[in-house]
Amino acid sequence: MTMPAFPPDPATTLPADGTDGALVGRVWRPDLGGPSVVAVRPDGVVDITAACPTVRDLCEQPDPTSALRSPAGERLGDVADLLANTPVETRDPARPWLLAPVDLQVVKAAGVTFAVSMLERVIEERTRGDAAGAAGVRAEIAALLGGDRTFADLRPGSPEADAVRKVLIDQGIWSQYLEVGIGPDAEIFTKAPVLSAVGTATDAGVHADSRWNNPEPEVVLAIASTGRIVGATLGNDVNLRDVEGRSALLLPKAKDNNASAALGPFLRLFDAAFTLDDVRAATVSLTVDGTDGYHLDGTSSMAEISRDPEDLVAQLVGPHHQYPDGAVLYLGTMFAPIEDRDAAGQGFTHHVDDIVTVATPRLGALVNRVRTSDTCEPWTFGTADLFRNLAARGVL
Repeated sequence: MTMPAFPPDPATTLPADGTDGALVGRVWRPDLGGPSVVAVRPDGVVDITAACPTVRDLCEQPDPTSALRSPAGERLGDVADLLANTPVETRDPARPWLLAPVDLQVVKAAGVTFAVSMLERVIEERTRGDAAGAAGVRAEIAALLGGDRTFADLRPGSPEADAVRKVLIDQGIWSQYLEVGIGPDAEIFTKAPVLSAVGTATDAGVHADSRWNNPEPEVVLAIASTGRIVGATLGNDVNLRDVEGRSALLLPKAKDNNASAALGPFLRLFDAAFTLDDVRAATVSLTVDGTDGYHLDGTSSMAEISRDPEDLVAQLVGPHHQYPDGAVLYLGTMFAPIEDRDAAGQGFTHHVDDIVTVATPRLGALVNRVRTSDTCEPWTFGTADLFRNLAARGVL
């Protein structure tokens, strides 16, 4: 099987309607020593940093879409030019390249929002991160639920969900993952530090010590400080199943490693042609292609999410939690690959140089190559660097 192109094809990177949507990106400009906010337009990629110094500032506007479309700016090239120059080993350091399309927003994630992924989290916990025991636990839980009933039939926090909770507690199979999966409170955690996310056509990091890990294809919402949802992008919430399975208290090690939060290719702002209902109706596809000839296909239908995106955002932002610079929120995935890759009973895990593609027609495709986190490009440009750079450029 032929490996996918890396960097990816611009035609598949962009949404199905091309540049018709309100597409926001970020680009590293070597000539300025820092990042720029860009609008992706039919005539190319245009630097609008003079009008909107950060993506955070753009999302805080009363009408972010108009604020994106109205400013003039410097044309930096085509999407194809930027994509071709993004992979680090073939990059011309004198030319611009793509970054993740968010900056000062807190990077948050909602976990256990789909029944299938909830079951897999319970399995990780019951097996203490040992992939070999997964099939037996999966069968045990199915038998306890009985008949054709599944977790997907339950509305979190409902009386029916509470009845199942009591049965599972009596049988000694209750789990903290079931608590956040069918209980009243969602799991929402910090996925990555501000400015640490990587974009498309870059390497995504998996900790070198992990022996059981997987991609998590997700829709990611952009949220203003008021709690208003202003747009969406795609994400890969890279996860170490063996680490989280040993203990939920190891979630930071399982989730937050160098280059382990991938976002992109662009942030699509809501307008008359693209709304939150399009997010609710989205089907997100995942492909994994390895240099060993391995190929995996999967899909995640947002219609099957157990908590509506607005409900998740309401639990993220409110009287008890404020985010003055806004947030982005991974909405969770229903897809957890379980088929064996290397040996019987061992399930799926990544190999170095796997190409992972997360895609949906209205948002385009996010493509990353898997490397160990210690060999990915180091993250060295932080918040202080950003503000010093923008101040020196006279845009603050």
